[in-house]
Amino acid sequence: MGIVIALLIFGLIVTVHEFGHFICAKLSGIKVLEFAVGMGPKIVQKQIGETMYSLRLLPVGGYCAMEGEDTSGDDPRSFRNAKLWKRMIVLVAGATMNFVLGIISIVIMVCMMTDIPTTQILGFAGVKNDDGSKTYYAESYHSGLRHDDIIVEVDNTKIYSVLDLNFMLMLDATDTDHDLVVKRNGEKIRLDGVKFTNTQTGDKMDFGLVYLDKTPVSVLKYSGQTFASMSHIVGLSLKYLVTGQVSKDQVSGPVGVVSTISETTEQAESTEDAIFNLFYMMSLITINLGIFNLLPVPGLDGGRLLFCFIELIRRKPIKPEHEGYVHLAGMVLLFGIMIFATFNDIMRLFEK
Repeated sequence: MGIVIALLIFGLIVTVHEFGHFICAKLSGIKVLEFAVGMGPKIVQKQIGETMYSLRLLPVGGYCAMEGEDTSGDDPRSFRNAKLWKRMIVLVAGATMNFVLGIISIVIMVCMMTDIPTTQILGFAGVKNDDGSKTYYAESYHSGLRHDDIIVEVDNTKIYSVLDLNFMLMLDATDTDHDLVVKRNGEKIRLDGVKFTNTQTGDKMDFGLVYLDKTPVSVLKYSGQTFASMSHIVGLSLKYLVTGQVSKDQVSGPVGVVSTISETTEQAESTEDAIFNLFYMMSLITINLGIFNLLPVPGLDGGRLLFCFIELIRRKPIKPEHEGYVHLAGMVLLFGIMIFATFNDIMRLFEK
């Protein structure tokens, strides 16, 4: 059951992305030849007007095929013959729809929470002595962190929400020293070499946070912060992967994504927890897909946008065949990465 739900969610994310391209192409007067959900052999198809709509066997992709994407032609409604600004909107629309889906998922997820977490320190791990004094087991307190401090940076990385905080503190389990910027009494203060360890339990999170009551304002504000955090974490993860700070063995593809969603669903203690986890995973994956597609890599929407910007500067387009060769090379590279990631996913499944 978990795998079925995971496949449906993955298919929804891809469909929403392609629908962004589709609807903007239609509104721009660009001829859409086919709108496909899934990849591989066709299960069903139906011709409506000039567009073929199809559902394909493998729910790991999809596409919106437009007239004249990689070739020149005389059709005035082809993609390449459309005005430059229309083409750019169509290209950006896929990622935009992913971000919209991410925001909607986050708002639903936050509405399911009992209260709203902040990055303000409420208290530290410790016990009260008989004389009323407090003994703190929290290294962060002894390193200079104090009650009511609001954490705004960790290791020169901005903290938008508790998600960023958890990500930065758990990034390297062996590193307990961090450089912080906190807001204290309205002023920003730098704290170098702050240690985060509960000396009694060994837990890294040795402090508690302030939680707020749910109101329309707090829900919307935290939803925006969570969206910023997820986008931030995706960007940091890509940076760490490129710079070698994250092992290439940790790269995951569609199989790994589906497996993770399935495990998250099946391991939940209640139906409500399972639904919450699904919205969390969906928001993170759809934001990831949106950002990844905007990278200036040939074969991706961002790569096509790059050629649009070149055309804007040169005031004339690159020859379609030349651009097509570049995108083909990019697609070959991307398929190679996908095969590598899928191999990693399968090996991890055998190791379990």
